[in-house]
Amino acid sequence: MAGLHQLTPKSRSRRRQTPPWVSRLVQLGVTAENPDIRRRQIFTNIGAFAIALNAFSHLLLNVVLFPWDLMPLHIYNAVVTVLALSVHRLHRLQRYGENLGAIALSTLTIGGHTYVVLALGLDSGLQIYFTLAAFLLFIFGIEQWRQFLIFYAAAFLALVATLYFGRPTGFVVPQQAEFRETLAVQALINTMIINLLLIAYALTALRRAEIELSQEFARSESLIDVILPRAIAARLKRGEERRIADKVPSASIMFADLAGFTAAANAVGPDELVGWLDELFCSFDGLCTSNGVDKIKTIGDSYMAVGGLDGDAQRGAVAICRLALQMQHEMSWHKALGAHRLSLRIGIHNGVVVAGVIGDLRVSYDVWGDAVNVAQRMEAHGEPGRIQVSAQLMAMVDHRFAFERRGSIALKGMAETEAWFLTGALADADKEIANGEIANRGERSR
Repeated sequence: MAGLHQLTPKSRSRRRQTPPWVSRLVQLGVTAENPDIRRRQIFTNIGAFAIALNAFSHLLLNVVLFPWDLMPLHIYNAVVTVLALSVHRLHRLQRYGENLGAIALSTLTIGGHTYVVLALGLDSGLQIYFTLAAFLLFIFGIEQWRQFLIFYAAAFLALVATLYFGRPTGFVVPQQAEFRETLAVQALINTMIINLLLIAYALTALRRAEIELSQEFARSESLIDVILPRAIAARLKRGEERRIADKVPSASIMFADLAGFTAAANAVGPDELVGWLDELFCSFDGLCTSNGVDKIKTIGDSYMAVGGLDGDAQRGAVAICRLALQMQHEMSWHKALGAHRLSLRIGIHNGVVVAGVIGDLRVSYDVWGDAVNVAQRMEAHGEPGRIQVSAQLMAMVDHRFAFERRGSIALKGMAETEAWFLTGALADADKEIANGEIANRGERSR
């Protein structure tokens, strides 16, 4: 609908998109619908790829330098590379837990790295990789903090154990001091790179979440402004009132119904029907805005609006009469629905109403009271193409508008009441109606 097209805010800054191949890579095996679980499993994949890349880089270097002497480490690095690249497959085994991949990756890295540090000795500097244990919080999440603490404590104890019980040269090629110096340099560089990549991705994900949250908030704010009167929306946003409910001593209620709509609707397709109603009711919405009248709701082919909810009863009554005349003028030139040219039957009454916001799943603003029932009966007992008003409404605005007396009519379920037809505006009011119609057409043309 035209009004809802304005709800999606355009970002003022162009957000850099992650390359598609990177997105597909980090989401391998991730099938969970819960966004928190998806985020943790994506971080698990990133950690697994980082570990696989690190193990593979050590494998290449070690094979070049010591093709046979470091065969136990060659096998270890090859196994770690394969296992790390297979972690994403565990995400699909949801029946064993959402953090199965995180548990497997943590066990593999802590246990395997303890073996490597003891094998090559403290002079290799490989114990620095234990400092990356804090990253486990990303893959387990705050929600699973107990599991995180278990593996973080395991990494801490493994570090302490290697520092106290590990030998400087280890038990694999203990005579190669230069080799251990090379490992130490490589470990420092790799740790810096891994830290940079992990922190960069974490901050990127956080920024993306903030942007999405900001956009969702803007959409919800816009939606509230569309479905609720501006003053009511402002009160609801402030959150100072537990329940919004007002008693308005004098409000003017209008019901408008499309005469002959049912027969016309049965003769056209759904797309044409909805498009026709959308165009017509959107034009009515623009007229409500230009006249300062609050649209309440549409019920099928009926349209309900109220003036004077702000407490200015006189202005509200005049505004609702202007609106009714402009709606009739709008209807006179609006295109036919299929082969049928429809007309509006409008009823207006003035009286005491209670207005408020109800609902939780689908919030709505509505008005209640005998005055609402009378206005609805005035419309139901009216005539197509005419605006029927009560004597009470006419008494408030008769110096600005022209009326034709209909006489006493019997309203369903109510006593007989005096009714009048609103036929036009007098003097300046007529010019204001014309100006309002011109302005509304300008809004639609834009």
